[in-house]
Amino acid sequence: MEVREQFSLKEYNTFGVSAFAKAYIKATSLQQLKEAIGYCNGQDIFLLGGGSNMLIKNNIERTVVHVCLKGKEVLNNVKGKVSLKVMAGENWHELVLYCIEQNYAGLENLSLIPGNVGTAPIQNIGAYGVELKDVFVSCDVLDTATLEEKTLTKQECKFGYRDSIFKNEALGKYVITAVTFELTDLNSTDDYQLKTDYGAIKKELARLEGPVNIQKASQAVINIRSSKLPDPKVIGNSGSFFKNPVIEKRLYDDLKSRFPDLPCYPLDDLHVKVPAGWLIDKSGLKGKRYGDAGVHDRQALVLVNHGNATGEEILEVAHKVQKAVKKTFDINIEMEVNLIEG
Repeated sequence: MEVREQFSLKEYNTFGVSAFAKAYIKATSLQQLKEAIGYCNGQDIFLLGGGSNMLIKNNIERTVVHVCLKGKEVLNNVKGKVSLKVMAGENWHELVLYCIEQNYAGLENLSLIPGNVGTAPIQNIGAYGVELKDVFVSCDVLDTATLEEKTLTKQECKFGYRDSIFKNEALGKYVITAVTFELTDLNSTDDYQLKTDYGAIKKELARLEGPVNIQKASQAVINIRSSKLPDPKVIGNSGSFFKNPVIEKRLYDDLKSRFPDLPCYPLDDLHVKVPAGWLIDKSGLKGKRYGDAGVHDRQALVLVNHGNATGEEILEVAHKVQKAVKKTFDINIEMEVNLIEG
């Protein structure tokens, strides 16, 4: 096991923020992961996955353990339902492409989401009408205090909108080592309904040639996301920075009278979800730049690092955005990314 001190994390976070870890250990097996956690001897550690969906505010004054476990395994395949176990260090989008290649349906709407498999349940990642929990069976975890291995069911993970037990009462308690999904095997059944009504998928599918299938649905999502969301390799970002807020329908009706083009997604008789990007755009902040930190000029939901912005500077922009939306619409928008304070 190699321990590297004062390790730069600039290439290990998609915002490209310059920050250093007190120490860094890469774990490529379950045994190495146990050794790394044991090495820290009960001290607080920071678990690193794909480096997406987080903003590092300061240097990390603790040991960073990089979870790089790889592998995929079909556990069973019965009556058109395939159970697929995937290790935490696998890249999420590469997993989606693998499943499409195998003709396994269920993940196509989650194409091009940055990050690794092991961090996906923490956020209950979602896009275009599909959430991780829709195909989630269980996840294997390692208790950071006892090094005990256990399996958590979907119910035990307490999934919510961009939320789970891992962000709340189990924060820091577990390392996710593998995730098991139940997908539809289209090689043996055609009993599957594509979800194409959310957002611009249907319009993009109409533009693409050929039959509508999981391959086309994935390509439509990739095209849409690529047109709106910047590539972290080109400009630092962490995708959607804010959650789409859920508001009472009576507030929405009031706002609709003042902003007739305000879109919404009905949730029940009393609540609707409104797009945070639209709110930020209408608050006049789309494309705004404050030094090297700013709001993306094509998708206001995304905050960007134009080069040398610090985590603190990006956080200041986030607070400006929240205040502007609150002033204009009387709506509080919450950060979707995880703030890493050190």
